[in-house]
Amino acid sequence: MIKLLKYLKAKDWLLFLVSIVFIVGNVWLELEIPDYMQKITAYLQTTGDHISDILRSGGVMLLLAIGSMICSVIANLFSSIIAADLGRNIRSGVYNKVIGFSTAEIRGFSTASLITRSTNDVTQVQSLIAMGLAIMIKAPTMAIMALTKIVVANFEWTMATVLTVVMIVVAITVIMAVSIPKFKKIQLLTDELNKVTREGLTGTRVVRAFNAEDFQENKFENVNTKMTNTHLFTSKFMSLLDPMMTLVMSGLPLAIYTIGALIIAKANMMDKITIFGQMITFSSYAIQVVMSFVLLVFIFIMLPRAEVSARRINEILGKTPTIVDGDGNSEPIKRGEVQFVNVGFRYPDAEEYVLHDISFKAERGQTIAFIGSTGSGKSTLINLVPRLYDATEGQVIVDGVDVKDYKLEDLNNIVGYISQKPFLFSGTVKSNVSFGLKDDKKPSDEDIVDAIDISQSKFVYDLDGELNARIDQGGKNVSGGQKQRLSIARALARKPEILIFDDSFSALDYKTDKLLRQAIKEKSADTTCLIVAQRIGTIKNADKIIVLDSGKIVGEGTHDELMENCEVYQEIALSQLSKEELQDA
Repeated sequence: MIKLLKYLKAKDWLLFLVSIVFIVGNVWLELEIPDYMQKITAYLQTTGDHISDILRSGGVMLLLAIGSMICSVIANLFSSIIAADLGRNIRSGVYNKVIGFSTAEIRGFSTASLITRSTNDVTQVQSLIAMGLAIMIKAPTMAIMALTKIVVANFEWTMATVLTVVMIVVAITVIMAVSIPKFKKIQLLTDELNKVTREGLTGTRVVRAFNAEDFQENKFENVNTKMTNTHLFTSKFMSLLDPMMTLVMSGLPLAIYTIGALIIAKANMMDKITIFGQMITFSSYAIQVVMSFVLLVFIFIMLPRAEVSARRINEILGKTPTIVDGDGNSEPIKRGEVQFVNVGFRYPDAEEYVLHDISFKAERGQTIAFIGSTGSGKSTLINLVPRLYDATEGQVIVDGVDVKDYKLEDLNNIVGYISQKPFLFSGTVKSNVSFGLKDDKKPSDEDIVDAIDISQSKFVYDLDGELNARIDQGGKNVSGGQKQRLSIARALARKPEILIFDDSFSALDYKTDKLLRQAIKEKSADTTCLIVAQRIGTIKNADKIIVLDSGKIVGEGTHDELMENCEVYQEIALSQLSKEELQDA
């Protein structure tokens, strides 16, 4: 929790210091009131006209109460401001950290967990600060100041108060020891619940198509029941605090008055009035001492869960990204060139290598295609170029510079990447095609139209609003093929030196596939294309085809060359097309 306080700004620390002054003022004013109560008690028990003195003391008590209330309101306001600023800064820090994660780190945490940590966990910490900051200062301050007033009053009364405080501390310690592990479990179950809910909503079409509603409901119910039972256990256990506090708050005055009655019974008549007044005052101060610990109970109720949330947040903030910016000092030597030099790769925490000793070179303007069976490492290979992962061994060189030496922003401006699963953002066609480009590099409407035409996305002109047509989150209001074409248009609008297609033609029909490739070849002749594809027809005319099998290059050359000397390629080709079709294609 302490680590997160570094996200407070100078203004927040200033507010914190000022709030301390108001909290101390609030406590001092509250603790002055019993003294005037003792004076009024003395006036009532002595002969003579003391109406004016009683009214004066009552007026001072009223002013003290009003002043205490004003100090409390201001202190709580400052606490809320500090908590809001801290929550904002932590969320910003978590988000900025997460968007800098590589695919490996995101998979390590899971998307559902990252969402929970960015929202629910931050809220837990923020709530603790908002409600607890003033209390954490007020409670010990009140306890210390009240104890200084009563510690010399009467030994028996003091011991009764001390024993009460010890009981409270022991009870809180036991409850926290039991609750903290359960709160940690609750946060983990919250992750799981988010995961199951997100999975069910995202895959609702598949669920319905396979009549799997009951299966998903049971899956959700299992997690929900575990979370509910854990919540119930902690709630029942924490609920013991309330009756315990009630018992203490009622029992302490009873103990003080019982002890006081015995003392008064033994005292002479002149001392009885003095002892009675002292008892009233001591009781008020003792209640203040106990109230300070009762206030801390509210913090201890929130603290275990907030502490667990803080640890989860710090796991993200303390995570060192595996992919970081290079120094950016190396100047590109050859534009549009990609070279792999003895590249090997294995996923984090995996023992087996996915890629083994991969070496090839793509010259500017060339089209290099990659084909192989499922799991042969095609997508993994091209994901090393934009540094979605980093090579475990060897070098990936772009424009004559190792990709690890580039600043990520510079590398991303060179490479246009079209992922295997296209994703569109909520907005318009125009905002999606120009996505990620800064103002000085924003494409004109003409550039956007060119990108749309090349990508065969002319369906846009039939939409209501054309370039300003609405796109829902994830592109849910367009078809799979339309999403894929708009994703290609987005990459083309950047005018990159290198285009990477990660099986990006799979949702296109053969005609559109052919027209798109022809348009790219004609209008982006200087652009180097790296294509992962399953269709022979898509890659047949590539300048070079690289065949992968179990992470190794088993064939390299043109289509005709591979049909003669690569058995793996022959099997793939003949599984899709007949010999006659291959000759005519």
